Amino acid sequence: MSQIQAVADAVCAGKAKLVGGLVQEALDAGCEPLEILNSGMIDAMGIVGEKFKNNEIFVPEMLVAARAMKKGVEVLKPHLSAGDTGTAGKMILGTVAGDLHDIGKNLVGMMIESAGFEVIDLGVDVPIEKFIEAVKENPDVNLVGLSALLTTTMPALRDTVKALNEQDFRSNIKIMVGGAPITQEFADEIGADAYTADAASAAQKAKELVA
Repeated sequence: MSQIQAVADAVCAGKAKLVGGLVQEALDAGCEPLEILNSGMIDAMGIVGEKFKNNEIFVPEMLVAARAMKKGVEVLKPHLSAGDTGTAGKMILGTVAGDLHDIGKNLVGMMIESAGFEVIDLGVDVPIEKFIEAVKENPDVNLVGLSALLTTTMPALRDTVKALNEQDFRSNIKIMVGGAPITQEFADEIGADAYTADAASAAQKAKELVA
């Protein structure tokens, strides 16, 4: 079995303690760092995401796999040239004002990171101004992800998207929304670019939006 396959299997199985060592072994064996990242880890998380979508695994397994990947990336980072990491794009992520839920948001952040994006997480209960400021401070951002998990915070989501839509930088970014009460219809109605039902789909959609 190839070293890269061993890394992929360990990520899929969520073996965080083993991944770092396996990545090092693959490097020692002369595997290309970028190939270890793409074939060993990003592809593995793609498989994990598919299984999650098909209800073959659930949130805990997905979190464990994402953590395992993080460990692998730590070992790999020094071997990647600056241009190799975060090549997919940059995303600002946050839960809208009045909403304190972060498990779904964190999961989306992990999955989008594991698809090769740099993620700036603003946390929960994020006011509109903070989202706007964050985009202005990071002119290279191409995605903004907004989460709302309560029906009572759906208006805050609507207001945040409206405010972002009125900004000069709007043409440079794509707005993704998600959360339990959110639907495709609601996303369309408030002027968001995309809605996804789960973290795995969010990672897939993020790649499509910046392609």
